[in-house]
Amino acid sequence: MSEPSDSPERKSDGSPVTQGSHIPDPALSERLQRLNAALDKARPRDQSQPAGSRRDTSTSSAMALAFRLGAEFVSGVLVGALVGWGLDKVLGIAPWGIIVLTLVGFGAGVLNMMRAAGETGSRKGPKA
Repeated sequence: MSEPSDSPERKSDGSPVTQGSHIPDPALSERLQRLNAALDKARPRDQSQPAGSRRDTSTSSAMALAFRLGAEFVSGVLVGALVGWGLDKVLGIAPWGIIVLTLVGFGAGVLNMMRAAGETGSRKGPKA
């Protein structure tokens, strides 16, 4: 009597037979081709970057929005202050031009920030 051997099956070249490397089944090959075709249709078209190297777009867009809002505010204050300083020099009303127009620039900066934030807001209701 021969005992079953614990050694794995071997191919004709001596390498071990692994699961799935048996004689190919034509029905299995056809099913595999159909599955690959269905997966190709379901995958997104832009696969230029591997999934691990893609940047998180929500973080990038949030930072871009933060920089834009900051720039809107600072530019409003600076323009107001510069115009006030110019009026102070031309009209000789120092320091009232710079004080008043810096406050107006502050208000304009806040208003511009609110407009810029509203463009990207999630509310998509009807406009009145």
